[in-house]
Amino acid sequence: MTPKRPPSYRSLMAGPGITKLSNEDAFIRIGVLIDSSHAPRRGAGVTRALGWCDELEARGLTPAEASLLDYFRANAWDCRRPKNTKSEVWHWDQAPLQEEIYFLRRAATSQGFETVDHYRKCEILTNLGNLLNHIDRSIEAQEIWRQALVIDPEFWMARGNLGSGLERLARFHPDGVHGIALLIRAHDELVTALRDAEKYPWLGYPEAQKYFSKTLEKVDSIIDVEDARTSLNLDNNYLGKSKGEVAYRSWCLREALFLNIMNELGDEPVAAQDVLSLPPFVANLNDPPVLLGFFNQLKQEFVSARWTYFEAVQTHGVHFSDRDTFLVNTLDYPSYGLAVEKLRSSYRVAYSLFDKIAYFLNFYMHLGHKDQDVSFREVWRPKKGKGTRGVLTALQGSKNGPFRALYWVSKDLFEDSFKDVAQPDAIALHHLRINLEHRYTKVHEWLLATEAGNSHLKTSS
Repeated sequence: MTPKRPPSYRSLMAGPGITKLSNEDAFIRIGVLIDSSHAPRRGAGVTRALGWCDELEARGLTPAEASLLDYFRANAWDCRRPKNTKSEVWHWDQAPLQEEIYFLRRAATSQGFETVDHYRKCEILTNLGNLLNHIDRSIEAQEIWRQALVIDPEFWMARGNLGSGLERLARFHPDGVHGIALLIRAHDELVTALRDAEKYPWLGYPEAQKYFSKTLEKVDSIIDVEDARTSLNLDNNYLGKSKGEVAYRSWCLREALFLNIMNELGDEPVAAQDVLSLPPFVANLNDPPVLLGFFNQLKQEFVSARWTYFEAVQTHGVHFSDRDTFLVNTLDYPSYGLAVEKLRSSYRVAYSLFDKIAYFLNFYMHLGHKDQDVSFREVWRPKKGKGTRGVLTALQGSKNGPFRALYWVSKDLFEDSFKDVAQPDAIALHHLRINLEHRYTKVHEWLLATEAGNSHLKTSS
């Protein structure tokens, strides 16, 4: 029996739509239209496909279908993203790219993601990692690719991107020893990816396989991997003097919370130091050390917030400072105490660091904003005000990857003047911050029947 041919782009555009189709058939038609709309001058197809997505969603979908629909939406927005012109690829403001990231994130964090087809879950995570890497958020991309490999260790598209991303990070890293360690790991991941690509070619694309092969050749041209592996000494097993310090530093390693690029090699003790520092820069002879002092303060606030959070989540029992404090029981399982206040405090301090980073960037990059006009979302824009205002002329088309990465981090935060976000949880996180700082937020403790007897905290405002 001859397999049925998929409908053509022309027939899909001229046809009646999806109204009378089942959900399954509607998904097929939407997917075919999106795939055929990647060709030039087919923007009308993308518009129609997105309209069909809205129509399908309005029917009421299962959680798995809702997650899958967001994946389809991301693919539709991908059709609108510039990919060929080098200057366009480096544009900092790209609405299609922002929408694509948003919908992939929503698909990956939705209630129905766990029930989505095994292969599709890997695709969603791999595509999301690729986009984050594209905007130079390479460390986040590494985490996303690893999530895909937990689902399927032989999904070689994710592993190949993981290795290529490590090679890219190695080029950005100024420390020779750490850069070599990253290149060795990149080599190993790429070798494994190419081996799996030979065994399971249907799990990826030939173009990707060629790219990973070229990246492996590049790594091998930089270092002799086996010689470097033998001579590289990363033995640093010091994690502290006391059991408490060892427990804390081990936790930081597991959560990858040290300011250290070596986090990307896993929870190795060599990463248990906050070594992040400024690159060399030139200042006037008589200038005070403002930049160095400010950078020190940013690091210290992060490190202290990290410790405060650790204390909060590790605390069991009542602290003596909370004894004999009369509080009215409101009968909705409220949670009060020093540990809860530490939890609140660590969130407030961590969130406030974004605006302080913006203040630092304004000074460091001579962006010219008045101090009162600086916020993490405002600092990239020409002047204070509402609405879309583009990016500062000094930054438009700049190929400074780390600064562009920070700009895209700012899109994960919600402000009243900037309601367009790339992070589905941005509004909720913003409201939580505002309520913690200025209003009323109650933390509830729900005692669940778990083996460990742990309590789970929930907030309400």
